[in-house]
Amino acid sequence: MLGLSLREVSAALKQGQVSPMELCQKCLSLIKETKFLNAYITVEEERALKQAEESEKRYEKGQALGILDGIPIAVKDNFSTAGIETTCASNMLKGYIPPYNATVVQKLLDQGAVLLGKTNLDEFAMGSGSTDGIFGPVRNPWSYSKQYREKKKQSHHRADEDSDWLITGGSSGGSAAAVSAFTCFAALGSDTGGSTRNPAALCGLVGLKPTYGLISRYGLIPLVNSMDVPGILTRCVEDAAIVLGILAGHDPKDSTTAQDPVGPFTLPILRDVGKLCIGIPKEYSAPGLSSEVQAFWSKAADLFASKGAKVVEVSLPHTSYSIVCYHVLCTAEVASNMARFDGLEYGHRCNVNVSTEAMYAATRREGFNDVVRGRILSGNFFLLKENYDDYFVKAQKVRRLIANDFVKVFNSGVDVLLTPTTLSNAVPYLEFIKEDNRTRSARDDIFTQSVNMAGLPAVNVPMALSSQGLPIGLQLIGRAFSDQQLLTVAKWFEEQVQFPVIQLQELMDSCQTFSQHKKLASVSLKR
Repeated sequence: MLGLSLREVSAALKQGQVSPMELCQKCLSLIKETKFLNAYITVEEERALKQAEESEKRYEKGQALGILDGIPIAVKDNFSTAGIETTCASNMLKGYIPPYNATVVQKLLDQGAVLLGKTNLDEFAMGSGSTDGIFGPVRNPWSYSKQYREKKKQSHHRADEDSDWLITGGSSGGSAAAVSAFTCFAALGSDTGGSTRNPAALCGLVGLKPTYGLISRYGLIPLVNSMDVPGILTRCVEDAAIVLGILAGHDPKDSTTAQDPVGPFTLPILRDVGKLCIGIPKEYSAPGLSSEVQAFWSKAADLFASKGAKVVEVSLPHTSYSIVCYHVLCTAEVASNMARFDGLEYGHRCNVNVSTEAMYAATRREGFNDVVRGRILSGNFFLLKENYDDYFVKAQKVRRLIANDFVKVFNSGVDVLLTPTTLSNAVPYLEFIKEDNRTRSARDDIFTQSVNMAGLPAVNVPMALSSQGLPIGLQLIGRAFSDQQLLTVAKWFEEQVQFPVIQLQELMDSCQTFSQHKKLASVSLKR
């Protein structure tokens, strides 16, 4: 039951094959079983069971609120949730309980979704590994998959070493691990430079970053206002489209949301890709791209071509400047956004009473980790009067050039761009932490951040397993507000590649939830 798609589990609930309470209890027991993954910061057991109970009453009366009624979901801990602690994995917000829900959270609850809890992340979503939050790193469920363990045995590695576990990617790693380990059916992440697509690629999930302005940011604790977008993590493309249909639309509380009405994102069946033009950006053959990812990227392009699509090499000439440009703009906006955490209104406050200035300084020193403080310092440097034109203004101009590159490519007749999402498959935690956060982020965001600067929709679709038995995903990028077309192509691609389902028997030997469903390993994401 836990491996079903949203549409399937919704049908099972309607037909009475399972009740919302049973579903909620199964997920909660699985969260306890997989606690060591560290996917959740807060688990709202009582609240979730109460929501499930209310959902059950609605089903009994035949009054389900929508397709998500009674279905367990999780939310990244940088979305405000009324009455539930929202920490951003930082000491600065430890103990902070928002008085309101983020619009996206409210929309899910209005549909009857059952909120299980808040998921782990890098502090204030600054990172690409979900390793830098105060609650510790998130473990990738694939570290314990049959596929990975068997490959390790074949290569004579000791597969039982606890130190060998892999990162989830970031910064929405908790949400990715939660969905990947079957503890919930969908989860919200956020995406500023790749924070939803990166962990989706490393955890074998669909990770959607919608067009900027399609979904409300109200209640998402901001990192970079001009790039942040709520992201969606699911196990198949159609699930992402269902959640997008619920979340999309204008919000009076967020002036950056588009005014145009949006309908449900129903995906038509794409039987013929002959009319499609797929662009392959030549600049994305970046240094550090693993030969395996490169091979799968070429294989995917060949797949489209073999089915009749026109596949063309395109150029996005300003790509090489994008990561530096992103760093300048990102840190500048971070410095501005983090100014609100001063120890006065909410969150952490130090015990220093010498002066207001001393209190500010000590509060921020105690509340933020080195990564956040480093980005604030960089951003303030770029915003200094003598540096403003040379850095911030120049980066804004380069951002426009990067956005124009995409516009030109799409105006030339290209429908969708096909690129890698990450440089390689997931790496072990001990290898990942050898480098500092800034170095890692600059490297790991290379294929993803330019989409945020251009405000375009992009989705990671898992393609295949690497020679290590780990997921490799590819990214599809669409033109602004063509999210439906993008997801339609993504669904076709997903059906062609038949990505295997994670086999977690070794992880779940003691878990009764899974022993009842031995067929889970063979559930395929054909849908």
